[in-house]
Amino acid sequence: MRLRAALAAERPLQIVGVLNAFAALLAQRAGFRALYLSGAGVANHSLGLPDLGIINLGDVLIDARRITAATDLPLLVDIDTGWGHAFTIERAVRELEAAGAGGVQIEDQAGAKRCGHRPGKLVVETAEMVDRVRSAVAARRDEGFVVVARTDAHALEGIEGAIERASAYAAAGADVIFVEALTTLDEYVRAAAIGVPLLANVTEFGVTPLFSLADLRDAGVAAVLYPLSAARVASRATERAFRVIRAGGTQKELVAKMQTRDELYEVLDYLRFERLLDELQADGDDS
Repeated sequence: MRLRAALAAERPLQIVGVLNAFAALLAQRAGFRALYLSGAGVANHSLGLPDLGIINLGDVLIDARRITAATDLPLLVDIDTGWGHAFTIERAVRELEAAGAGGVQIEDQAGAKRCGHRPGKLVVETAEMVDRVRSAVAARRDEGFVVVARTDAHALEGIEGAIERASAYAAAGADVIFVEALTTLDEYVRAAAIGVPLLANVTEFGVTPLFSLADLRDAGVAAVLYPLSAARVASRATERAFRVIRAGGTQKELVAKMQTRDELYEVLDYLRFERLLDELQADGDDS
């Protein structure tokens, strides 16, 4: 119910992508109410692979469990195409629900999927995606678990085809619809008219302009996704740090840009753990 509650409490709900448990803690401290685990993020950052449908449920579960163990914020998990058929989709939903996720996102691309903002995408027939959605909805044990249905049809069938598909997925039971790679606010207005909460993916370096939260609110969008924004910033900073250390033999010029040890300890509540350890050691000395 936590993801549904967040959707009701904030419009549009800002959903920020996190790669790991520590990033989740930082997002929580920044005030976000919902988190996202990107399939591309798992592929790229946990496995060093491209986002081409190579990962599996086990890969995603590892990262999802770590994130949900660190924070109570609801986590929306990208399960790509569901990794096969009705049985694999059912297992994915059951496993992720048990892992503490607040919902899953499933898409209508063909099995060998591509990034939603790359050319050459293929989508399955509408009926096949309807079956995917129905399988995900039927698998959940908690009615509060959210199923997000994504369509990548805009690039192939235009806005009319994408809306027709999204409407069918909503009718199949999807709680939220996600029309990928839209290019204008008017397209969001038209997709929102379906009447089911609409998610907008505002990802960098893609075909969707970086619309403001206010613009998307006016367009009727219910949730705005920033799937890899922090990851991209962190990757650039990491790349620079390695080059500076390798070239100069010292990290001195980087220190001012670093999170300090004290700041790290504050996020982790480190001193509380240390105090408990001191108490345990004192009790041991008294025995």
